[in-house]
Amino acid sequence: MKVLITGGTGFIGSRLALDCLQKGDSVSVIGQENNGAESENRKSIETKGGKIVIGSVTDRQRVFAAVKGADVVYHLAAAQHEANIPDQTFWDVNVAGTKNVIEASLSARVRRFVHGSTIGVYGSSLQGRLDEQSPLKPDNIYGVTKLEAEKIVRSFNEKLEVVVIRISETYGPGDRRLLKLFRGINKNAFPIIGNGHNMHHLVYIGDLIQGLHLAATEEEAIGKVLVLSGKEALTTSVMIETIAMEMGKRSPRLRLPLLPFLMLATVTETLCRPIGIQPPLHRRRMDFFRKSFLFSQEQSKRVLGFAPRVSFKEGVAETAKWYRAMGYI
Repeated sequence: MKVLITGGTGFIGSRLALDCLQKGDSVSVIGQENNGAESENRKSIETKGGKIVIGSVTDRQRVFAAVKGADVVYHLAAAQHEANIPDQTFWDVNVAGTKNVIEASLSARVRRFVHGSTIGVYGSSLQGRLDEQSPLKPDNIYGVTKLEAEKIVRSFNEKLEVVVIRISETYGPGDRRLLKLFRGINKNAFPIIGNGHNMHHLVYIGDLIQGLHLAATEEEAIGKVLVLSGKEALTTSVMIETIAMEMGKRSPRLRLPLLPFLMLATVTETLCRPIGIQPPLHRRRMDFFRKSFLFSQEQSKRVLGFAPRVSFKEGVAETAKWYRAMGYI
């Protein structure tokens, strides 16, 4: 197949691109150019024969040109973790950018459009096991704009084969977001903030990629919204203990109250954002210690046949192995 991946130089996009190339697909990606992780990902894709289009999904002309000839579009580009950019950037990238990509896909007669959304659309006031029909109450600009993007995609249901995938917290080889956690535990310098009882339903990158492939091929998936989460849900404390065990370290004993850190995060974010500085501590970083996610996998299993295989213990071992090989820890 001819595949286009937006956000293709990011963690998930680059791993998906490499997997598609290994399967023999012709792959193009729209991605960013910088001197960090995305530059390394770009080189890996180019080495394997992928085509890189440097640019933003906000560039409508470039998007339309890139989509031409594609059979499947995986739309993963998003403004996501930045806390030092204006809200308008999230609207430009996540909403207007999505509109550009799906309109280009319709114009190019793309066979299947797989939209990468997020579990962030559920917000934080959560109780029990969630599913695709649970109430949506996003509580930050990222979640709000990703929900608006979902609405745009679903409005094309009658015109195009679309599938919306709400992606759970993702980790594995290639991920730099959890690197600070691994490094902190490795240095015995990572405290648990709060009671450590909040739940994470992480998905290993290999399992997620398999789910995305199924979303692009299964007929039953057309028009559906599906959550892709991992093999098991676990608390923050168990998550940290598992990583510590893999690193050969003692599990952190220092526990600090959540409220003061949440207040400090609010203050630093408020002060830094107007002057364009990435705050050292912000509210979304505190989400790791306070938000709980536990998902039903009934619909993804029934519609896609999705069955995540990698346990968190196994995934942590593979992630740590990659960090060591890269010289990160």
